Amino acid sequence: MNPSINDYINTYQQQLAQGDVPIAYTYLRKYLPLLKTSLAKNAGGQYTFGNVYPGFMDYTYFYFYNPALQRRKLRFGLVLNHREMRFELWLLGQNAAVQAKYWQALKDTIWNKDQTAMPQYAILEVVLVDQPDFNDQTALTAAIITRALKVAQDIQDQLPTLA
Repeated sequence: MNPSINDYINTYQQQLAQGDVPIAYTYLRKYLPLLKTSLAKNAGGQYTFGNVYPGFMDYTYFYFYNPALQRRKLRFGLVLNHREMRFELWLLGQNAAVQAKYWQALKDTIWNKDQTAMPQYAILEVVLVDQPDFNDQTALTAAIITRALKVAQDIQDQLPTLA
């Protein structure tokens, strides 16, 4: 017998009553704006940053881009993937046509290794930090920033070679 929506709601209510989920979710929702601010400070003014979007307990993210990306109708998303509990950098297109164009151009690069189809929401998705240690927020933030800026630059260095 398949669970009904009431069964799911009851499970949800039980998890909320335990208190663990609200504490963790509140922490994560507060951490992302701090991460965005730290990344902006470390990016030396080379990017414009968007707001933090909470998502639906699936992804929490914010966008960043520079004029070169904007001209191509591209932007990066720094994403907390809740299901996998890891931080990812996504290259995103302004619309489906832009995403399809850049997917074709980037599908055989190291960032899409082992990908047989375009990701659902992005042109490419790069894991920045797998299994983050939130107990050491300073080291975690530094690791995410260092890797995000390096990968973002590597991807942008590849873009001028694309038709």
